[in-house]
Amino acid sequence: MTININKVRADKWLWFARFFRTRSLSSKYISENGIRINGIKTKKPSASLKPGDIITLNTGNTTKVVKILSSGVRRGSALEAELLYFLQYSSFLAENKKYDRVGARPTKKNRRILEKIKSSLE
Repeated sequence: MTININKVRADKWLWFARFFRTRSLSSKYISENGIRINGIKTKKPSASLKPGDIITLNTGNTTKVVKILSSGVRRGSALEAELLYFLQYSSFLAENKKYDRVGARPTKKNRRILEKIKSSLE
């Protein structure tokens, strides 16, 4: 039997990369919600992951697309965890970009003017 060192279980890798606080939570999440590995949905916590794979996670209202850079050896610090993956897309970040403020907050006088304009349009 040959063991490929680059492959690691999905629940274990998600725990290494600090997406979940415990390995049992990551296993439970995969079993209940499932994840996508290279576009194929799986509900098996024992699914194998290797560097180059792309994982899609839906947590709450956010969707994260992550590319695995390293399989990892242990659960280390947050700085070590960041080296395991590259965040390709996060809907949380994309949603927050909509609300970037262009200028300073409006003053009370500016708000009154805006309210007059809005009421005149209705």
